[in-house]
Amino acid sequence: MKAMKIALAGFVLSLVATAAAADERHEGYYYPEISSTEEYVSRAAKLEDSSRSRRIGFVTGLTKFIYDQPYPPQFAIFAKGEDAEKLIVVATGDGQFNTIYRARALFASLTALARLSPLFREFAVEEYFTFFDLAKLLGFTQITVSDGDTFAHRIEIR
Repeated sequence: MKAMKIALAGFVLSLVATAAAADERHEGYYYPEISSTEEYVSRAAKLEDSSRSRRIGFVTGLTKFIYDQPYPPQFAIFAKGEDAEKLIVVATGDGQFNTIYRARALFASLTALARLSPLFREFAVEEYFTFFDLAKLLGFTQITVSDGDTFAHRIEIR
């Protein structure tokens, strides 16, 4: 009986480890191990018509904007996850976004861009909402930012 309990406990632990590995399959591929996390409680609610397609369209549009600039892109941005609910931002050069402060500066800049959007103006929230609120509106549940070398920070959007 004791051997059966030990085997069952081992099985349960392997299921938990497998689930965690599936959740973190991007870690070690797109960015290093997560070194810090935070939770952002959004002032926004997910839009009813937000979908995988809309999130991918957002990332595609932002990527086009980045690559249309007259200088090399400072980061790559993409949506991952079964429902494209995970936003990943990775620096494309050395020394970028390698501290929490540089990562926050990036999101402050993205907030400034988001505040120019018709969506923010339509809802009259351009003075209150941040890039994280935009992410929530679109249905993203987490954002990971990395320098692509040693630093990776995760923001859970609630």
